[in-house]
Amino acid sequence: MTKELEIEYKNMLDQQEYSRLLKTFDVKAEEIQTQTNHYFDTKEFDLKAKRCALRIRVKDENFECTLKTPAPEGNFEITDSLTAEQAQNMLEGVSFHAPEVSAALDELGVEEKGLERFGSLTTHRIEFPYKDGLLVIDHSEYGESEDYEVEFEVQNAERGRKQFLEFLKEQDIPLRPADKKIARFMKSIQS
Repeated sequence: MTKELEIEYKNMLDQQEYSRLLKTFDVKAEEIQTQTNHYFDTKEFDLKAKRCALRIRVKDENFECTLKTPAPEGNFEITDSLTAEQAQNMLEGVSFHAPEVSAALDELGVEEKGLERFGSLTTHRIEFPYKDGLLVIDHSEYGESEDYEVEFEVQNAERGRKQFLEFLKEQDIPLRPADKKIARFMKSIQS
């Protein structure tokens, strides 16, 4: 289990900007990693109402369950590693194998037996160190939708925001605020 503070800045990209960034940073096709997030909530969307998000992420042969909760600056992430069998059981609603996430759900008053998977989003991701943080360039696909974004994950919110805005200016990318992936996914299934 890990519990981390996540501070990140995001900006939507168009397809040309995405392609240009891959060229600028000399990204090779084999460097792009694919991951799939499977999102969960109750039928009443209790987690969404509390500004929380729950997912199982599958990346290569690694599986993890993460609960994101609001923090004064960014989000807290509570993550449990899973085996392939545990992840499959959770995806099928057979059982719940994430003890630290389960404890945090209890604190939120959300029962794990009421959780349902409501969809999946696949992201093709590049990430690398940049200045004082981690630069992430994503192409996401969900349902009939796809989009592109750049994220900058940092430890220091003030310095990170300044560096991210400088990056956008240097790359001639207009400021386009980005919702979290789960919010964009939810909008796509509600329309």
